[in-house]
Amino acid sequence: MEIRQLRAFATVAQSGGFSRAAGLLDYAQSSVSAQIQLLEDELGTRLFERLGRKIALTEDGARFLAYAVQILKLAEEAARVVPGSALPRGTLRIGAPESLCISRLPALLQAYRQRYPDVELVIRMGACADFTAGLANNTLDLAFIINREVALPMLETEVLVAEPMVLVAAPGHPITRKAPLWPPDLAGEALILTETGCYRDVLERILAEDGIQPGPVMELGSIEAIRQLVTRGLGTTLLPRIVVEDELAAGRLVDLGWEGPDFRVVTQLVRHKDKWLSPALTAMADLARETVGHGGQP
Repeated sequence: MEIRQLRAFATVAQSGGFSRAAGLLDYAQSSVSAQIQLLEDELGTRLFERLGRKIALTEDGARFLAYAVQILKLAEEAARVVPGSALPRGTLRIGAPESLCISRLPALLQAYRQRYPDVELVIRMGACADFTAGLANNTLDLAFIINREVALPMLETEVLVAEPMVLVAAPGHPITRKAPLWPPDLAGEALILTETGCYRDVLERILAEDGIQPGPVMELGSIEAIRQLVTRGLGTTLLPRIVVEDELAAGRLVDLGWEGPDFRVVTQLVRHKDKWLSPALTAMADLARETVGHGGQP
């Protein structure tokens, strides 16, 4: 029984599929399948039911998962404790959405690299909702998310800074004549939004509560692509103000003056409640409070 087999098993179980686990682990899907097969052969039991394209833990798999997660956590802690140095070192794996990677995090990462050059930083971009699995299966050490405050039993969350949100459109777009906007003003309007799992959900929840049906939604995984399409007049978007400050200042986008319910979006630092606070992780959390918590200035 090898650590990589346990990591593959835990990631498949917690992410819900072999393909998704392969992406989180940066493995080929065939490699993940092979690791699971070897583990099942050694244990003499099936860990997953494979029902077409869907999988589910067997009873043995569900019992084994709790042990696998604990073994992985102990193995990582042992590897980091053995050197006995209180100086930050090793690898720190961080999850963050693109909107934070291009706004809040550059100053933080620059300051961290200058202070702690012996730490290797691995940044994985994705939707905020995707990071829960990474924190649970220990493929991420911590994550930065931007959403309403989250409260999950297995996570420790810390609010770093409130994030003003803005609805924006290109100058001359017909919706600018409705500004300032209330939820009903978005009825039938074309929206260009990020993937689900971050602040997009906040806007959609507000509209749903008022029974408002927007027009067609174009979903994009790239903040830069959203900015480009909105500046060309293809629709309206909701983004953190810090992401579009340059476009607003240059007049390429217009703040539509949202008058609806407060979005109450914040940037948060998230880690698993049982995660060992290594010197590298502790230093990152402290520096995040110092930089992001003060508006992103080191």
